[in-house]
Amino acid sequence: MRRYGLIGYPLGHSFSKRFFEEKFAGEGIADARYDLFPLANIRQLPQLLKEHPGLCGLNVTIPYKQAVMPYLHELDETARAVGAVNTIRIRDGRLTGFNTDVIGLEQSLLQWPAFMNRKLTHAIILGTGGAAKAVAYVLEKWAIRCTFVSRSRKSRQSITYRDLNALSARDFDLIVNATPLGTYPDVHTCPPLPFDILDERHLVYDLVYNPAETLLLRRAGSKGATVKNGLEMLQLQAEAAWKIWQV
Repeated sequence: MRRYGLIGYPLGHSFSKRFFEEKFAGEGIADARYDLFPLANIRQLPQLLKEHPGLCGLNVTIPYKQAVMPYLHELDETARAVGAVNTIRIRDGRLTGFNTDVIGLEQSLLQWPAFMNRKLTHAIILGTGGAAKAVAYVLEKWAIRCTFVSRSRKSRQSITYRDLNALSARDFDLIVNATPLGTYPDVHTCPPLPFDILDERHLVYDLVYNPAETLLLRRAGSKGATVKNGLEMLQLQAEAAWKIWQV
């Protein structure tokens, strides 16, 4: 039995187990299973691997996409460039890190007419973690300038949520939420954006996929912005992870 799974904490919001179970059933893959492994601390990873020596691969979610990297033997080129890992292939006791968030987001954006039909120049990325790094990696390939937003200033490329109040509608085209805010069960939470400056010129992409319509998307859509959730990205990155595990 080939065994795969997801590490992160908490994992109650995750659709990954359902996705892979449906994939295995739909494609007649009878010799594989997928489990959730909630780790309260990334230092528990070696023990997890010891307890489950048959693991062939892992997905990695919040908050360990960067913290997991010191536990890996090697990184592929994209994961190294992004500085974050969301997929681990396990072969002969060696752990190799990959970033399929990049693949999932890029393919999802290419399939979004609102994104492809506009000339975008400046994106605001909410969050500074591993998912945010993957978003910036993708957007900067298309020469879209990225500004990270967090509670406190992290770098020259970042601002605080308070700083957003000084922006006008012309200062940006795209907002990407790479934080867990709004994820089930905390569906009444939302990044503190100045929604009044949003209008039909703006695109808002929320990496959160549970619920399908977050409070962020609902409020942005009410101002005329074109919105999209992260379910398609989840599915695309999961398929990319499966391909990596089969190599």
